[in-house]
Amino acid sequence: MEEKAAICSVDDREIAMADKLRDQLIGAWKLVSYVEKPVNGLGPNHPIGENPMGIIMYTPDGYMSAQLMRPNRSPFASGDWFKATPEEYGREASTYFAYSGPFHVDEEKKILTHSVFVSLFPNWIGQTQQRVVKIEGDTLHLSTVSPIQSGGQTVNAYLQWRRASKA
Repeated sequence: MEEKAAICSVDDREIAMADKLRDQLIGAWKLVSYVEKPVNGLGPNHPIGENPMGIIMYTPDGYMSAQLMRPNRSPFASGDWFKATPEEYGREASTYFAYSGPFHVDEEKKILTHSVFVSLFPNWIGQTQQRVVKIEGDTLHLSTVSPIQSGGQTVNAYLQWRRASKA
């Protein structure tokens, strides 16, 4: 009987470890939806379209990378990305967002903090972005902890991701 209790105790610890939010985040997730809801009660916005594309990845050593974009973006006239026109850069940069850096999870509060090391939006470099995190099966829900500015409005952002299948 004592031996069985010890085995259960080890199993319980293994289950508890597997249930840690940080461990559940590890891997790649594909963007399903990105909706912003203005705090003034106006209708929702889809800043990169109603069928956005994206990947967010969390590594075991504590780093993350997020890439989000509007589908069907226009190619630059030149095959050399350093030779794009200012108009091309402006048009395409407004339909793409990317940032990376270390991440930390507050297991108790279910808050995920992205520490921004590099970003297409330079204002985020050196800043932290906090997200409320919830995982349901193969679905990851991320939302802003507090309202943000986007497109001239104060909004709360809601992103839904699906675990990416192995390549």
